[in-house]
Amino acid sequence: MSAVYLLPAIDILGGKAVRLAKGDYDRVTVYHDDPAAQAQLFEEQGATWLHVVDLDGARSGTPENIAIIERIMRKTLLKVEVGGGVRSLDTIARLADAGVSRVVLGTSLVADPAFAEEAIAQYGRLLCAGIDAKGGEVAVAGWREGAGVAAEELARDVAALGFRHLVYTDIARDGMQTGVDPAAYVRMAEAFGHPVIASGGVAGVDDLARLGEVAGCIEGVIAGRAVYEGALSVADGVRACAEATRRAEAAAIASDPCGMGGARC
Repeated sequence: MSAVYLLPAIDILGGKAVRLAKGDYDRVTVYHDDPAAQAQLFEEQGATWLHVVDLDGARSGTPENIAIIERIMRKTLLKVEVGGGVRSLDTIARLADAGVSRVVLGTSLVADPAFAEEAIAQYGRLLCAGIDAKGGEVAVAGWREGAGVAAEELARDVAALGFRHLVYTDIARDGMQTGVDPAAYVRMAEAFGHPVIASGGVAGVDDLARLGEVAGCIEGVIAGRAVYEGALSVADGVRACAEATRRAEAAAIASDPCGMGGARC
């Protein structure tokens, strides 16, 4: 299995690093006036990955903060995952040229599946599916609209298209520090057929330990408000993800000591 990693989150709105409560644009907390400087702080604290969302773009459908993302790429060595308003091949190309490690498609998975299919054919492993859901139903357009599609059904569909990375966000928990629901990520990983990136509700290191118990279903963990408000340090989060990886690897070896998929040694 691959290592579980922590992705501190930077959501950009109006040029600033913010967090929303339950995806509500009217419930905004600003944490830094300079997202690139915030990214540098996360890197200094031990992060290797960063999750960035262009909230202006997610709402308008047109990326509005690519210049800031380009600045983050120039000022850090972080692997950066970017989403929000990515609805054209030109946008993907610009982000790829900037050097991002992963581009997240969200609304377009539902609103324009032909584009998603064309994008995955052209960009392959650079792309990540972003499924945001509340009560099991997918939400789109910056979480303002229900799509009438079941999250697990969409996970199966995007896997069939060829996506191998998926961010699953539990909107009801996002930005609330209410704790995670590991079972939800297990269900999504089973539907998707690959480990998923968990997002929503991380309140502290105990939540990372709980996700560590199902680490075989988890590729990464996104943390936002808990990091900004001091409930979880980046250093502790990175250590907890490393420990989850070690435990999952030990469990895998114990169940299949020869690495032969259960075949007799």
